[in-house]
Amino acid sequence: MKRQEKEEFVGTLHEKLSGASAFYLTDFSGMSVKQMTEFRARLRTQGVEYVVVKNTLAQRALDGLELPDIASFFHGPTGVVIGREDAVVAAKALTDFARDFDNKPAIKVGVVEAREVAPDQVKQLASLPPKEALLAQLAGGLQAPMAQLVGGMNQIVAGLARAIDALRQQREEPAS
Repeated sequence: MKRQEKEEFVGTLHEKLSGASAFYLTDFSGMSVKQMTEFRARLRTQGVEYVVVKNTLAQRALDGLELPDIASFFHGPTGVVIGREDAVVAAKALTDFARDFDNKPAIKVGVVEAREVAPDQVKQLASLPPKEALLAQLAGGLQAPMAQLVGGMNQIVAGLARAIDALRQQREEPAS
């Protein structure tokens, strides 16, 4: 790779990592070309990207980003799983594939919302429902107390209306 190509690669990777909600460093050693192709295809269907990187270039791409120090993880073959939208989707795609293929690629470390995440935490993250499902659960949880409040207020208003109607009927009846 020529110097200008390296600079372009570093700039492109820097841009991708700065716009990512999460990325995960992996060790892809032991994977066949067929497995690597299938892995990339599975990630693409989820809107996740996989980039094989030279360690020194990847470290340069991280310069200037406010991220934890993960330099110690740049050794051996390194690939980067980049999740732009949802950290859970990328983690799930990575762990599902690794489960199917003898833990390959191996997870070195993850960075989610600018925080370092250990491999076991990446697997826990993958077990969470997607962001949209969590937001729906939260909305449902917030809606239930409001619905109860509205129901209670309707009962009070209905009781008041019944009391007023009973009073009206009582006054309308001729006095005996």
